[in-house]
Amino acid sequence: MQAIKTFAFSDSGFETIKKDHYGLDWPVVYFIENGKEAYIGETIHLYYRSKEHYKNKERQRLHQVHVVTDEEYNKSAALDIESWLIQYIAADGIFKLQNGNAGLKNHEYFDREKYLSKFENGIWPKLVKMGLAKNNLVQLKNSDLFKYSPYKTLSADQIAFVEALVDEIAQEKLTFVVRGRPGTGKTIVAVYLMKYLKEDSRTSHLKVGLVIPMTSLRKTLKNVFKNIVGLSPSMVIGPADTVKAEYDLLLVDETHRLRRRKNITNYKAFDDINRHFGFENTGTELDWIQASAMKQVYFYDEQQSVRPSDIRPSQIARLQAKEFTLQSQMRVRGGERYLAFIDSLFGDGDIRSVDFPQYDLRMYEDISLMVKEIKEKDEAVGLARMVAGYAWSWKTRNLKPHDEGFDIEIDGEKLRWNSTNADWVNSENAVNEVGCIHTVQGYDLNYVGVIIGPELKWVDGKFVLDRSSYFDKNGHRGVENEEEIIGYVLNIYKTLLTRGIIGTFIYVVDPGLRNYLKNILNQAPKPQ
Repeated sequence: MQAIKTFAFSDSGFETIKKDHYGLDWPVVYFIENGKEAYIGETIHLYYRSKEHYKNKERQRLHQVHVVTDEEYNKSAALDIESWLIQYIAADGIFKLQNGNAGLKNHEYFDREKYLSKFENGIWPKLVKMGLAKNNLVQLKNSDLFKYSPYKTLSADQIAFVEALVDEIAQEKLTFVVRGRPGTGKTIVAVYLMKYLKEDSRTSHLKVGLVIPMTSLRKTLKNVFKNIVGLSPSMVIGPADTVKAEYDLLLVDETHRLRRRKNITNYKAFDDINRHFGFENTGTELDWIQASAMKQVYFYDEQQSVRPSDIRPSQIARLQAKEFTLQSQMRVRGGERYLAFIDSLFGDGDIRSVDFPQYDLRMYEDISLMVKEIKEKDEAVGLARMVAGYAWSWKTRNLKPHDEGFDIEIDGEKLRWNSTNADWVNSENAVNEVGCIHTVQGYDLNYVGVIIGPELKWVDGKFVLDRSSYFDKNGHRGVENEEEIIGYVLNIYKTLLTRGIIGTFIYVVDPGLRNYLKNILNQAPKPQ
């Protein structure tokens, strides 16, 4: 039977543990704390492990140990429960964890679902009742502190890359390009490495920075780093911040959004940084990073390049980097098959299977119904958002979130664009607004409602761009090659359609494209 027992974290407490049925030779999970700090671990020798911890100066600040016991535990179950506790306690916010993040690995074993159920329905509610946790698991799963936790368990391919990097980190110069489609955990690996490298004795002396090109995601990660022991918001920087310091290693997330000097908003500031580094005006943000650190890791997905200002694939190829590919799908419940389907839908036309029994994929004829059901999903599970291609002018740009006004009108349904660029997904009024590619790229949502706007049409068996309905001026100005611009627009929609963990809802404005997609999906809206 599952239980949580509490002992004093002291010599007398250890003697009591020794006499307990689970004190020796049985897998348990333990939680040592003092009301502010905590350490979580697992062991099969609780008595001896507790005494070892007591010799550690940091642990000596802790006062009591809570032990999770169960006669059905085995080593694999204990490792999992330890990992879940670390992730959720770190996100919950009561305790600052003394734990490092090495060794947290994801693996399967017999009856794993049973132990997960015991954790979610037994252990966690007991911890809340004991005052050791305050939020329910649904709230925590939707939180940035959980989604971007450095305590995430890594998949086999993610672990393989971390080990490869650490094995070669002593080299004077080092460049890795880590490729991965949406949901393969590129951001998770980057955040994991920031803590791991800070704490590993081989790398703790290095000055490491995490470069995030997009304002919204950068703000989100700064907030996460503020709440993790050993990390600081100052470690999360934009490309322009590389001018302020030299680094030993720079990790670059969303590398595909690094800019070159084309169709940007502030040429003077861009040129000033190029001059600082001694570059001509042809210098790019990629060049700045190379000039600021002898070692770099670039997390990259060519198919998420969405503007002419984004660096070219040829510029990545010239890095002559060691390449690594992440393949395990960590986000979308439809798995790799869903990713392949979206790629084929907006790519080579060789349509893959549309059968995703664990994924809620719907197409709507009624925009109002889709908006209504996205709001219902947000009420039920949180993090359900509307997004769209940039097919409407941003007329409400200078209005406050609750001011009257709208940007998008479809069949009488009036909607407005995101009222903020920074951390829009978590902003107060987000569920009543429509996000764009720049506010959701890099984020996970539970459900996403995607409006495919009138800028993208289906004519004579191919995608056609209506420039008059494409309002991202920097997305097409000065670009004569129509195929290049269509490529950006298709990449935008591929990215938007892969944000949803549980489901994706689709509404298409253009009748021709709507019929084309409806015939493929064979899925009319079904109110639930």
